[in-house]
Amino acid sequence: MSTDTSDQILNGARVLVVEDEAAISMLLEDMLLDFGCDVVGPAARLSTALEMAEKETFAVAILDVNVAGEPIYPVAEAVVRRGLPLVFSTGYGGAGIREPFRDRPVVQKPFSQQDLKRTLIAAIQGATTA
Repeated sequence: MSTDTSDQILNGARVLVVEDEAAISMLLEDMLLDFGCDVVGPAARLSTALEMAEKETFAVAILDVNVAGEPIYPVAEAVVRRGLPLVFSTGYGGAGIREPFRDRPVVQKPFSQQDLKRTLIAAIQGATTA
């Protein structure tokens, strides 16, 4: 699949954002809007994120691994139960991700716009070919 076709995957895609750091959340939103995505959220608390993960319509989720001191895994489980792709966002890299989620894509903070775009595209494509 060409890059142009891959980029189209993000155009109009609804992306659930779970991030408790306001500056990072705003940066993520700006990047996603640049990609043509619609932002769902952002959620800055685990309870809000869990409710959104269970009820909102979205194509992919970006989940901060640690939200206000709480691990994100209940939200990740809700996303996976719905058969939707997710991307973890963390300052600790993939080594900090718990099983059974170690095979999921990770963007390590700080990440570039290109890194985020590539990771989101791969997550969505991986979900549609699985």
